Amino acid sequence: MKGLKEYAEIVNARLRTVFPALAENSFVEGEMPELLVRSMNYSLLAGGKRLRPSMLLAAVDMLDGDVDFALDFACAVEMIHSYSLIHDDLPGMDDDTMRRGRPTNHVVFGVGQAILAGDGLLNAAFELMLRRALEKPELAQRSLRAIYEIATGAGVTGMIAGQVLDLYCEHNAVMDDHALSFIHRDKTACMFIYPLRAAGALAGATQAQIDALGRYGENFGRIFQATDDLLDVVGDAAEMGKTLGKDAEQGKLTVVSLHGVEGARAQVRMLLERAMTELDIFGAEAQFFRDLIASMVDRTK
Repeated sequence: MKGLKEYAEIVNARLRTVFPALAENSFVEGEMPELLVRSMNYSLLAGGKRLRPSMLLAAVDMLDGDVDFALDFACAVEMIHSYSLIHDDLPGMDDDTMRRGRPTNHVVFGVGQAILAGDGLLNAAFELMLRRALEKPELAQRSLRAIYEIATGAGVTGMIAGQVLDLYCEHNAVMDDHALSFIHRDKTACMFIYPLRAAGALAGATQAQIDALGRYGENFGRIFQATDDLLDVVGDAAEMGKTLGKDAEQGKLTVVSLHGVEGARAQVRMLLERAMTELDIFGAEAQFFRDLIASMVDRTK
């Protein structure tokens, strides 16, 4: 198996070719407007670790699946993630002006165009997966299952549901563990749970393996959000590439606001144990995932 950086390079190479190069300000019927391509690529190609798509590819690799076939599904996950970041930064949401070390999409292109760029990335992600599935009709069942899993993670019982409650809690001063758990699972963990389940489907894994991947993804996602909450308090803005301290400023419900820094660290340790247990079914082949989650926890020490 490869390392995280190698999977990320594979993803980046494909992402650079997803949208066509167009003449500036071109508007041709039946084609994407150049302004839309530019605004989508501004966020999609802005960098980042490509964590979610790399994990999908690594899971397919671990299960001896076809990584080349899975690549467009992985890229679709990153496109969905990029759409969510564009919308998350909007004035009606988190109202952030910096993302990955540079101005957010709506600061550069305006709120309306940023909304459309996010919409465009979401729709294009499903076009990309469906187009790849149509190219391999013999893998139709696996592809459909993978697309369904990814749609579920990004959808109204997944990431969107989590965002809804996150905003509700912010505006209604809700501060309790049930709401926090709901937000951490749906807003954040679902985009690890379901892409990993999709990887299992693409690789023809057993149901037990798919379920284990999903449970690992949930624990990983909860750790990811808890460490994000911690780093908003103890992190370095230059290293993070975004504005820090906004959670407390906006009165957001976070693991730190409920349990404090040490309580948050204790939760991370517990979740780490659970995640590691879920990898037992894969044996030594799961070392990539053991190393990945351990390195994430190390960031907050």
